Amino acid sequence: MTSAAERPILFLDVDGPLIPFGASYDSSTSFDQGNPLLDRLDPGIGSRLLALGCHLVWATTWMEDANEAVAPRLGLQKLPVVQWPDSGADEGPRGLHWKTRPLVEWADGRPFVWVDDEISAMDRLWVDARHPGPSLLHRVDPAKGLVEADFSALTAWLRAIAPS
Repeated sequence: MTSAAERPILFLDVDGPLIPFGASYDSSTSFDQGNPLLDRLDPGIGSRLLALGCHLVWATTWMEDANEAVAPRLGLQKLPVVQWPDSGADEGPRGLHWKTRPLVEWADGRPFVWVDDEISAMDRLWVDARHPGPSLLHRVDPAKGLVEADFSALTAWLRAIAPS
């Protein structure tokens, strides 16, 4: 079995990719953790993420709360969490997402996928210029969240960088 250090990293945002903004939810159910948006989570996504064979890492403003509220609903164990810099840190060129630089630093040259709903062309250009390993910045439609087409794209990229 491949160790976590050898597998590509999959940086995972919560709002948008896992909790779609356009999804409906049953308001008659009790709200877990006091957050009605948690009812929008698809519990089947956890097994699909695990099947990708990546080292999963939370890259979300939920921080450690993702392990407490989101991971159990998806059938995931506790995941590492990217710690974001204090506001006011060097933000880079105009249009660069504030997550981009910390994710590249966290990856430290390893292949990575970043799944988020706020990825831009500037982020892709910046990562291409500064990250020596393979990377895929995959933007998810925040109204739909992760769907079959997203998993197909992730799987195809992972196969391309590490054919079996």
